[in-house]
Amino acid sequence: MTNNPDHILLFCGKRKSGKDYITDNLQKRLGSEKSIIIKLSGPIKSHWAKSFNLDMNQLLSDGEYKEKYRLEMIKWGEDKRREDNGYFCKAAIEMYNAPSKKIWIISDVRRKTDIKWFKEVYGELCKTIRIKCNDDIRSQRGWKFTPGIDDCETECDLDDVNDWDLEIINERGDLDDIIANIIRIIN
Repeated sequence: MTNNPDHILLFCGKRKSGKDYITDNLQKRLGSEKSIIIKLSGPIKSHWAKSFNLDMNQLLSDGEYKEKYRLEMIKWGEDKRREDNGYFCKAAIEMYNAPSKKIWIISDVRRKTDIKWFKEVYGELCKTIRIKCNDDIRSQRGWKFTPGIDDCETECDLDDVNDWDLEIINERGDLDDIIANIIRIIN
């Protein structure tokens, strides 16, 4: 990687907490000429799309199509992480050509090892942002508890982390305030 970014925003939160909604709107506000959304799950989904002739865009979206393959993708991803815990971080940076942008928005951090890898490699450039939302609101957005997914590492590994740079409660529809708070931590 030849260029380092000025800021790396590491977003995490449960399924249907609004990570994609917030990160998509943040990028619109920051502008795509200087910011990029990086999905750590991108390389996993790319592999699955190629291997099984699936629609990559639907796997990257927030819908039912992705949910059909989620459990198998998780299992395959866990095997790769055991070999190298920074594998998907590095692969996603390369896949999205991130070094060409000044602000990296990592939209789907799910593990302590993801945060650890970014902080070891990029240090103070990283800011961690936890998006929270109660289960009733998540259910209204289409979430349904799924054993083997909602009770496994990909959803629970960060539950005991308490030292976020910013915590966001995404329940009231106050997107402008949420975006302003995020921008505040990088300025």
